[in-house]
Amino acid sequence: MTEGAGLITGDAGDLPDDLTAAEAGMWQAFRNGTVYDLSSGDTVVDDPHGGHPWGESRTVRARIVAWLLLDGPPALAGRVSSLKLVGVQISGTLDLAGGTVEPYLELKRCRFERDVLLPEARVTTLRMVDCSVPRLEAARLQTEGDLHLPRCRFHNGVRLTDAHIGTDLLLNQAIVYRDRTGRSVSADGLTVGQDLQAELLESHGELRLRSAQIGVSLSLRGARLTNPYTRFALNAPQLTVERSLYLTPAGVGGLAVSGTTPARGTRVQRFECRGGVRLDDGRFGDAVDLDQARFAFTEEQELSLRRVQTPELRFLGEQPQRGKVVLSGARVVNLVDRASAWPGPGRLHMGGFTYENLVPQGPFPLTERLQWVAAATAEYNPEPYERLAAVLRAGGEDEDAREVLLAKQRRRRETLPPAAKLWGYAQDWTVAYGYRPGRAAVWMAVLWAVSSVAFAQAEHPPVSREGHPPWNPALFALDLLLPVIDLGQAGQWRMQGGWQWLQAAMILLGWILATTVAAGATRLLRRG
Repeated sequence: MTEGAGLITGDAGDLPDDLTAAEAGMWQAFRNGTVYDLSSGDTVVDDPHGGHPWGESRTVRARIVAWLLLDGPPALAGRVSSLKLVGVQISGTLDLAGGTVEPYLELKRCRFERDVLLPEARVTTLRMVDCSVPRLEAARLQTEGDLHLPRCRFHNGVRLTDAHIGTDLLLNQAIVYRDRTGRSVSADGLTVGQDLQAELLESHGELRLRSAQIGVSLSLRGARLTNPYTRFALNAPQLTVERSLYLTPAGVGGLAVSGTTPARGTRVQRFECRGGVRLDDGRFGDAVDLDQARFAFTEEQELSLRRVQTPELRFLGEQPQRGKVVLSGARVVNLVDRASAWPGPGRLHMGGFTYENLVPQGPFPLTERLQWVAAATAEYNPEPYERLAAVLRAGGEDEDAREVLLAKQRRRRETLPPAAKLWGYAQDWTVAYGYRPGRAAVWMAVLWAVSSVAFAQAEHPPVSREGHPPWNPALFALDLLLPVIDLGQAGQWRMQGGWQWLQAAMILLGWILATTVAAGATRLLRRG
C-alpha cells in the first residue's frame, strides 16, 4: 500500500510531467515526509533477494530518486521532507557522488538494479535495511549521523575507503560478496564516531580495515568471514578501537540483542574465520576478545597480532588446526587464556611478547604452561621463559618461577657442545642449576656417609711417623670433599692401591659440588 500517494496539495504543476505513477507517488510522499510502501503483502514476492519480478508498478528511476535527494521540492506546510521507501525497485545507477543530501533517507526491502554511488557525498543519516544492491561505492562519504546497512546483500562489494561516519556504522546480518579485486568490504582509513557493528555478517572475500579508527567498539560477534581467494579474510593492520574488539558469539533469533553477550540458553553463532587475520600494530583501549572464536587456516595463513597493544587479550577460542598464531612484539596487561586455545609447537610465535598478568580460564598447570612456552620457541630463546618467570614471581609464585627458569636452563643445554652439555647435566643433577640448592647438601651428606664407612676399612699409614693427628675416617672424608677448607687430615695419611682412586674421586666430586654450588649461589644472588 502507498502512504502519501495522492496527497497532492497546492499547485499541481509542482509535479514534473514525465513521472510515472510510481514516481509521482514517491514525489508526493517525499514532500509529505511519509513512508512510500509498494510492497504486495506476499513475503515471497516482496523478498528483494528473490527472483520474483516486481514490474513497472513498483519501479522508480534512480535519476528521480537523486533529483529528490539533491534538489527536491519543498516540504508541505508543517512537514519535513524525507525519502522513506519500502519494497521499491530502483532502476539505473543511483549516482549521488559529490552531492549533499539533506533529507532523511531510509530504504527498506528495496531492490537496486545497478550500483549505488556515494563517493565524496555528504548525508545526514542513511539507512538501507534488507536491500539488494549490486555494489555500494562510498569512498570518502561523510555522514553526520548513522550509516545503517543491516541485512543488505551486496553482490560486488562495498567500498568505504576514507569514509567518515558521524555516529554508528551497522552491517549486522549483511551478506557481502567480493569485488573484482577480491575484497568484500574495502574500508581503509574509515573513521566511525561510535560503534561499528557487523554482527552475524557474512563476508565472502577480504574484509579490509587498514588504519581504520573506531570511536567506541568494533563488534564482529557471530560473523562468518570466508576468503579462499587471497591471504586474508580480515586484514586490519594499524586498526584503532577506543574500547573493545569482539570476535565472539552472537545470539541468533528474535530475542537476541545486538551488542550484548547472549543470555544463557540463547542459541548462538560463533565467530568463524576461514582465511588469515591480520591485526598488526592495532591499538585497543579495553580488550581484544576471541572467546569461542574459530579459525580455519591453511599452512601459510596466520592469526597475526604483531605489536598489538591492549589492556586485555582474551585468547579463549578454539585451537587452530593449521597455520600460525603470531604475537611477536605485542604488549598486553592481562592475558586471559585457556590451555586448549593455543596451537602446538612450531605454530606459535611470541618473540618480544610482553604481558603483566596471567588469568587462566580453567585448568592450566605449570607443565602445560611450560609446553606453551616451548611451543613458541622452535629454537632456544630465553625471553619467553624469563617473561613467564617474572610474571609468576610478581604474582607471588616463586616456586613456579624457579621451575620455569630451570626449564630454561635445560632447554639451553640442548644447544651446547658435548663438553658444556656434560657440565650442564652435572649442574642439573647436583643443584638443579642453583634453583634447588638443597640438593647439594643431600649429595654432600650421602658422599660423606658412604666414604666415611669405606675409609674406615682402608689401610692408612701416616705420611710422617711423627706429629700426625689421630686417624678419623669421617674427618678424612670431609677434608677430601671440602677443597678449600683444610681439616688437617687429607695430607697426613697415605692411601694405597684402590683407595687412592677413591681418594681422587672424592676430591674431584668435591670440586664439582663446590663449583656448582657457587654457580647456583651466584645465580640466586643475581636474581635477588
